[in-house]
Amino acid sequence: MELMDVLRNRRAVRDYSGDRLTRQVIERLIEAAILAPSAMNLQPWAFAALLDPERIHSYGECARKWLVENPAAIGLGDAALEILKRPGYDLFHHAPALVMVMAQSTAAQPMEDCCLAAQNLMLAARDEGIGSCWIGFGRPWLNLPSTKKELALPEGYHVVAPIVLGRPRVWPESHGRKPAEIHWI
Repeated sequence: MELMDVLRNRRAVRDYSGDRLTRQVIERLIEAAILAPSAMNLQPWAFAALLDPERIHSYGECARKWLVENPAAIGLGDAALEILKRPGYDLFHHAPALVMVMAQSTAAQPMEDCCLAAQNLMLAARDEGIGSCWIGFGRPWLNLPSTKKELALPEGYHVVAPIVLGRPRVWPESHGRKPAEIHWI
């Protein structure tokens, strides 16, 4: 695809086929992620990848339960709680792959740089016909010290972007975009 086609056609995918992704595919997507710009070229990111759909589902269920039990800890509103309490709701949408973009510190700039890397990863995925969805609900649970220990994530790192990946059953339609608000100076 051409760049503008990728930008126009990237979607948050929440319905995946059962097709698994290979390590080689994930490595290609991470190679695209690390091409992102970073302040002073520090490249303050690291990645963790999980390619086991059963474990992804299990961790999603743990995160969902923790969020329902601790909504005030992260400021979840009623609408978010309603989503999380829906019967059969799968936090990671039955995805066959989960990639976590992690900042090597919790300072603002490394976190922002990791957002740029995450966007590159999602655009590269779309270019390869792979759907993605950034799961913000997963971040608080993934950053708990007990979760980091269980997943063997580096202690000082912070999960910025938990991104699920997989082959979409169908590509969602566009919700459209509002016109840009521009303040010419």
